[in-house]
Amino acid sequence: MTTAKMKMPSYLTIKQEAKTNNTADMYIDGEIVTDEWDDSDTSAAGFRDALKSLGDVKEINLHINSPGGSVFEGIAIYNMLKQHKAKVNIYVDALAASIASVIAMSGDAIFMPSNSMMMIHNPYTLAVGNANELRKAADDLDQITKASIASYLAKAGDKLDESTLKELMDNETWLTAEEAVDYGLADEVLEPNQAVASVNNPFAKKFKHLPEQLLKHNSVKQEDEQSSETVKQLEEIKKRALQSSSALSIELLNIKENF
Repeated sequence: MTTAKMKMPSYLTIKQEAKTNNTADMYIDGEIVTDEWDDSDTSAAGFRDALKSLGDVKEINLHINSPGGSVFEGIAIYNMLKQHKAKVNIYVDALAASIASVIAMSGDAIFMPSNSMMMIHNPYTLAVGNANELRKAADDLDQITKASIASYLAKAGDKLDESTLKELMDNETWLTAEEAVDYGLADEVLEPNQAVASVNNPFAKKFKHLPEQLLKHNSVKQEDEQSSETVKQLEEIKKRALQSSSALSIELLNIKENF
């Protein structure tokens, strides 16, 4: 029995010509997730498979343009890259926000075009329950935050102390390329990239201090239009579900009356 060759997700495109020089280019161009639904989604499992497919490469160029996502998926990707024997170069093509900025810290060298940005903040979650359960959720978040802090400090070295870092994270700080280099969270500022930093509408609602220019970018308007269409589709699905539920209730009532 033959096994079909695995098709790599678009965000993990591997440039074959690069592999001939013992280097490979990889891409994270969307959200960091547990389960991949869109072509741009990145999961730890998918990233693991992509790394395995590289073979014996000496250098990895990872391009990032991501608003972040799942903390634990991102930490897993960070650790995979740190443990890989190849030299890892990180290129923040436009945006490395939230857990995507932690993944960026795995780089032996981090490059940021002058028009790219990096955002660092404390992780957040949704929680329901009684007072004790909510307090535990807050305590858990404090513990989870330590993983990000360790990753930032390991890269920054003497350029950033823990007290300053915590303040930056508390304030959800959006760093320019120059500021990231000053804090030791990047190594070199490159010439401006055509891929200007922007954030799509769903993530824009989650961030507290999103720079206004990120919302004005044309790509965001396109994302908003796509989001509106998605909302319409979800409303239609909800409407159909309610109709089906009402029909089922009527049928059950009829059956009960017949008995």
